[in-house]
Amino acid sequence: MAFSYFVRPLAVAAIVAAFGAGLSWAADGPVRGGVLRAVVTPEPPILVGAISASAPVGSVGSKIFDALVDLDQDLKPRPELAESWTLSPDGLQLRLNLRKGVRWHDSHPFTSADVRFSMLEVWKKIHPHGKVAFANVEDVETPDAHTAIIKLSRPSPIVLFALNGTSSTVLPRHLYEGTDLFANPHNVAPVGTGPFRLKKWAHGDYIELERNPDYWDQGKPYLDGIVYRFVSDATMRAAGFERGDIQYGALSPIDINDLDRIRKLPNLVVETRGYEFLSSSSLLEFNVRNPILKDVRVRRAIAHAIDRSNLLHVVSRDFGKVSTGPIPSSLTRYYTDDVPKYDFDPKAAERLLDEAGFPRGRNGVRFSVKIDWVPFGDRIFRSAEFVRQSLKRVGIDAEVRNQDLARYFQRIYTDYDFDMSVTTISMFGDPQIGAERFVWSKTILKGVPFSNASGYSSPAVDGLIETAHAEGDEERRIDLYKQLQ
Repeated sequence: MAFSYFVRPLAVAAIVAAFGAGLSWAADGPVRGGVLRAVVTPEPPILVGAISASAPVGSVGSKIFDALVDLDQDLKPRPELAESWTLSPDGLQLRLNLRKGVRWHDSHPFTSADVRFSMLEVWKKIHPHGKVAFANVEDVETPDAHTAIIKLSRPSPIVLFALNGTSSTVLPRHLYEGTDLFANPHNVAPVGTGPFRLKKWAHGDYIELERNPDYWDQGKPYLDGIVYRFVSDATMRAAGFERGDIQYGALSPIDINDLDRIRKLPNLVVETRGYEFLSSSSLLEFNVRNPILKDVRVRRAIAHAIDRSNLLHVVSRDFGKVSTGPIPSSLTRYYTDDVPKYDFDPKAAERLLDEAGFPRGRNGVRFSVKIDWVPFGDRIFRSAEFVRQSLKRVGIDAEVRNQDLARYFQRIYTDYDFDMSVTTISMFGDPQIGAERFVWSKTILKGVPFSNASGYSSPAVDGLIETAHAEGDEERRIDLYKQLQ
């Protein structure tokens, strides 16, 4: 189940949508100058997408950092920090020709050493996308400052594609090498090569970016700056758009119940297209370290206890589809609905819980759990509440816990101090980048958001994933991902 939308003013020209949607809008052509007033929620804990893959981080950080490639409207790679590239006939070497004259915001030159460090020490080790997308990368050779050669153990159908900014923004080696990547002070005082620089971060209020006058793409950006305000209350965000205090927001910036009213305002546009690349879904993640939830009968019972069609109707006003598995139907090549179904069936849920050895007690309660939710908006909170009420009907006492994003990341991905979590998953164009990281045992990465927090490990699933990594034939690769579902 997923539905997202942009809100933007008609007067804004040539503003690129944040975090990978790949859309831009223009009125009568680019307009120079001015400061865009945007909203992002929740407040990102850091601003470096190579360290944290969360949407708020990417929304702001994508303006500060560049990647080696960008994606065009057809999701085909096009030059960014890499001007051009060639793949060897055997598919084992990808040669990147880097732009000359590019400088980091601290005036240090950008070189192939930054690419090598980012690939081997950051993307492959701690980024949830990179761990899977670059599984076949063995080394990066740097014969000179403007050439990087990515060496592969096997051909990879996605390595070039995955060098885009949603997975692989380049970090400055001179500021990160030899440091604790998660605690590096430049995570909150970023130094990138991108079109904007951090001017001010007023924690709890806003982030202000200013135009990078030395940006390598001469003449850009057109804006003088961007101010991202943090407005946690959905009603206040809607009011901000209506007053004109907020001009732009992405990733469902207002409550879905306010959409009809906002659509009618003559100076605003609500755009629902542009998220096909993300192909996002909401999901309920179980911590199988919990001895109760480790029992597959309990997890199946919980699936039967939730009326997902009604959840979609109540929470999202039927915008979206009910998912059948880890790969959404919008990823048409890889999707199959030929999977086990867990239809809404409270009686089946009760029977499975009894069989698992958790009968109702005198108070009608079988056991208690806590439900956490990623604080990406009221829709996800309402989903958590819907799950809580659904579990109560079959005798499971559930408590919904609220916390800010930093605490959520700490609890779910570092401490593993949770039972169930309502969160989101995005495909980013390919299931190897999207779906795998939640179920592959090698992506149980302590401290890495949106990795395998559940602790789920299955030799059969690992085998399918690793076979897909080595598969050069796209049709056979598609079949492997259908088996994975």
